[in-house]
Amino acid sequence: MSAVRVPLLDVSAQNAPIRAQLLEAITRVVDSGTFIMGPEVQAFEVELAAFSGCRHAVGLSSGTDALLVALMALGVGPGDEVVTSTFSFYATAGCIARVGARPVFADIEPDSLNLDPAAAAAACGPRTKAVIPVHLFGRASRLPAVQVPLIEDAAQSIGAAPLSGIASCLSFFPSKNLGAFGDAGALCTNDQSFADRVALLRTHGSRPKYVHHLVGGNFRLDALQAAVLRVKLPHLPRHTQARRAHAARYRQLFAATPRIPPELALPPDVPGHIYNQFVVRAPRRDALRAHLTAVGVATEIYYPLPFHQQPCFKDLGYREGAFPVAEAACREVLALPIHPELTEAQQGYVVEQIAAFY
Repeated sequence: MSAVRVPLLDVSAQNAPIRAQLLEAITRVVDSGTFIMGPEVQAFEVELAAFSGCRHAVGLSSGTDALLVALMALGVGPGDEVVTSTFSFYATAGCIARVGARPVFADIEPDSLNLDPAAAAAACGPRTKAVIPVHLFGRASRLPAVQVPLIEDAAQSIGAAPLSGIASCLSFFPSKNLGAFGDAGALCTNDQSFADRVALLRTHGSRPKYVHHLVGGNFRLDALQAAVLRVKLPHLPRHTQARRAHAARYRQLFAATPRIPPELALPPDVPGHIYNQFVVRAPRRDALRAHLTAVGVATEIYYPLPFHQQPCFKDLGYREGAFPVAEAACREVLALPIHPELTEAQQGYVVEQIAAFY
């Protein structure tokens, strides 16, 4: 085993410089005794809306629940269809099924790995109630020209794209660019009535207490998580800048290193890309990953199986070959370390080891 270690993510290193601020915020919540909703959540919602350039932000329990409650707020249910990418984290499609609607999948673009807008538009039909484009890995997706609401899955792309649809759904899972100390999420919107409906749904549709206007759920953002996120939000632009700098350095290192095969494709850089992940497309991906693991470089496969080939969606009737671009991506994608605390020496080691493999 190698003595060198390059982690995919280093949460401890990121938190260390602001540890005192984080503990102060947590102590403030502990001393207040207000752990559910309250002033910390309200303040974070105001600050997040300002950062995101939208009128309203609603704190929620996770990015998954943000997608779920967005569909609920639109009234999506049995008999409806929702079009989305076949290549994303499971929650994107799972939430459609959870409200009783039918997920309808479309293929992706080979360069961005985002939903192909033309394919998404072609997949819409008379039962289509919404489209969920995914801003995957931190890169803004091109949006389809459709006549139904767009629910933007921005779980991996906070700040990467201005809000265009009815809602933008964010995740603050610890691995995200803005990470909480557990599960947390939010929904951003410019529609006041939609924001109010989402806020109502997150508390079992209750207003006032014990008077339930809608069948909602418990989708509240914890005050402790809101306090942590308030500390970390002002540091997000600096962290994003570091990720972009690391992406540029990867490109320089790959270009200057012999033995890198031309078939190894780097993610195209575009303005606004926040690099939640730095995903390459690699020949002999699985063997390369095994080699990198052996020499101490952590990697991850996002994602090994598209939605249309997932066992839970087999009844939808899709077959292998239905979406060839996504299927090819699942065989080739590999995420390399890109976190803000990554050092130049670590990046050099990653590229050296990839070259050594080939």
